[in-house]
Amino acid sequence: MHRWNRAAGDAAVLLLALTMMLGALPHFFRAGAKWITWRRELGIYSVILAIVHTVIIIVGWVEWDFFRLFGFEFHPIHLKYVMVQHGFGLANAIGVLALGIGFILLVTSNNRAVRTLGASVWKRLQMMAVIFWTLVVVHVAYFLYLHFLDYRRGIAPDPNALQVWFAGLVLFVFIIRSVAFFRIFRAKSLSRRLKR
Repeated sequence: MHRWNRAAGDAAVLLLALTMMLGALPHFFRAGAKWITWRRELGIYSVILAIVHTVIIIVGWVEWDFFRLFGFEFHPIHLKYVMVQHGFGLANAIGVLALGIGFILLVTSNNRAVRTLGASVWKRLQMMAVIFWTLVVVHVAYFLYLHFLDYRRGIAPDPNALQVWFAGLVLFVFIIRSVAFFRIFRAKSLSRRLKR
């Protein structure tokens, strides 16, 4: 179950990273514009894989006990739920929030939504992809870097081999999007100056 959960989650993150990079490509080279058409499909597949990741966790791990998803366990002596994993609960709450935003992006990633909402509203709504990406990064970072540092767990396992790759991926997306932003900003500033 854990391998399937991880595989779906890792694939969702990778597809989302590609989605975030594709929007910046035309600002580096013109041929990158033809790849933008893939952005919608990759984003859709990313959210579908995130939903699969969540369903595997809910069915296979927390067994429909949503308190467990947020770091609570039932205490047999006190006969109530008590929080035993603070960071785990917060990271999963962030993941659920990200999934909610991803679902909104999923259901509006079609031509009918563009026509219904209007191009400008639809574009603003799709800008939530940056928030979605940020929440996903925080969610994944907790499980890759912090989850196993809890002193109550005893000996922590060896560091996950994906830690370095994930950091590199996040940094790469950040650099590409930042450079594209500054190129757009510089072009608009230059355009304003020429109009004066």
